[in-house]
Amino acid sequence: MFLIILISLAPLALIAVVNSYQFKIAYESKVLEHLEQVVEKHKQNIDTFLNENLADLRVIASIYPIENFQDELFLSELLRNLQIEHGGVVVDMGLVDDQGVQLAYSGPFKLGKAVYGDAAWFREAMTRRNYISDVFMGLRGLPHFIVATKISANGREWLLRCTIDFMAFNRLVENISIGETGLAFIINRQGAFQTKPRIHLEPHVGSLSELVWGKHPAESKPIQNSAHNWWASQTRDFATALPVRTIVADDPGAPGESAIYIMTQLKQGQWALVYRQNARDAFGAWYRTRNVAIIIFLVGSMSIVFMAFLVSAKTVKRLEMADREKEMMNEKVIEAGKLASLGELAAGIAHEINNPVAIMVEESGWIGDLLEEDEFKETENVTEIRRSLKQIKTQGNRCKEITHKLLSFARRTDPRQQEVNLNDLIQEVVDLSGQRAKYANVKIHQILAKDLRMVQASPSELQQVLLNLINNSIDAIDHKQGGEVTISTTNGDGDVSFHVADTGQGIPDAVLKRVFDPFFTTKPVGKGTGLGLSICYGIIQKMGGKISVNSSVGMGTTFHISLPAALNGKAGSEKEHANYRGGEHV
Repeated sequence: MFLIILISLAPLALIAVVNSYQFKIAYESKVLEHLEQVVEKHKQNIDTFLNENLADLRVIASIYPIENFQDELFLSELLRNLQIEHGGVVVDMGLVDDQGVQLAYSGPFKLGKAVYGDAAWFREAMTRRNYISDVFMGLRGLPHFIVATKISANGREWLLRCTIDFMAFNRLVENISIGETGLAFIINRQGAFQTKPRIHLEPHVGSLSELVWGKHPAESKPIQNSAHNWWASQTRDFATALPVRTIVADDPGAPGESAIYIMTQLKQGQWALVYRQNARDAFGAWYRTRNVAIIIFLVGSMSIVFMAFLVSAKTVKRLEMADREKEMMNEKVIEAGKLASLGELAAGIAHEINNPVAIMVEESGWIGDLLEEDEFKETENVTEIRRSLKQIKTQGNRCKEITHKLLSFARRTDPRQQEVNLNDLIQEVVDLSGQRAKYANVKIHQILAKDLRMVQASPSELQQVLLNLINNSIDAIDHKQGGEVTISTTNGDGDVSFHVADTGQGIPDAVLKRVFDPFFTTKPVGKGTGLGLSICYGIIQKMGGKISVNSSVGMGTTFHISLPAALNGKAGSEKEHANYRGGEHV
């Protein structure tokens, strides 16, 4: 048995190790090559950003005389044009003489006549034709950097400078972001960040500076890359290194973890663009593939030795899945119970409101009786008081009618069937849904057949079906654009039908087949239980009827319900012979 297991597992293990190693080498090489290309492209974008701003300043300095730059109105016009050209990244402009005094200024800060004679950027800019400074705080107390060009005129030297918005520059650098941990930042030769990284790296700035500008640390583990043979020069300074340099070293911010650092120079070697990403994140596909291979190897080994164990494990897994499904079912039932409790709570509130409303109406009647007495007939404003009492009675009766309908709907479902007139029932449900439709910018139209025959059904259950369908139709309509819900009734051959149509977004064909499945819903989490249409389907089936739906995406949805007509039911009701066609409830 040992020989059979050994002979079976040895080739499998050998293939797994060889393939894993070859895939690792090839995958890491591809990942690093891709990251280098991304960093190189991003470097070109940043260089273009800096050079465009500097080039514009040089062109401006070359075509206008020095006297123009001393005019702040002229500077303001130049600044406005530069902001339009570069999307607002240029904050301000100024002309500085060879003593460091700013003679003219345009911008949001009060920097007119500012003195920069002792500023490091000014001294360095005066030694160069064109200059881009490091990021610093300066007189304004905000991070920024200066782009300046030197002008020689009238026997003196001047600096035409502009300030670049740090946040815009920082966003440009942050555009490079791959995976969960990939980020880019810029660091200068003094180890100072020129952008603000997304994570807190300041405590490790010394290690990062040594990693970027110094020699490779001893713990660095270079990864061979066919694109750049940099690993042969581990002791070479970055100032003389190849345009893009890649190393995998210990992460200063996470001991025991490795990180990829891809570095390239900016601003003539004064800045370094550094891309950093955790090795586990960058090579995540390799780690996942390795884990899958290990799992497959272990499962294969166990299948050879413990076949019976695997069969039992599958059985346990199926039982766990069944338990999870049962748990999900219980959660949905609990949600349905919550909705039922909410209905009972609404009924209680409606009952409590009904009592004070009744007292208000009675008291208003009593006041009306008092006004009929002689001593009050000549009272000033008696007409206005009678009008107010009439309004109180009208609105009180309206409140009683609303609470009566709410109580009627919220009562426990009565499954007993009786002869029901659909037109009357539809009118009641539409009245109950009218306020919600109004706030949802939806108009409800009723096209009810004259002399509609009675049906044998449970009024409360049929009311629940109607309310569910109307609420679904309202939810399907975009409330900003508004729409319509049309409810119609017809007499059929031995049955009575009603239809609920809306002008909503419609239902895709893939979803249409499952609309009556329990717990299936397309509404967001917390907006629906997936039980409404399933309950409607069950109620209609129990009554011996049929329910169907057709829909077109972007056009709307229509539900068709047919119920058997009552054997002895005559057409008509309290509203007998009334013509509902064209009736509308908003």
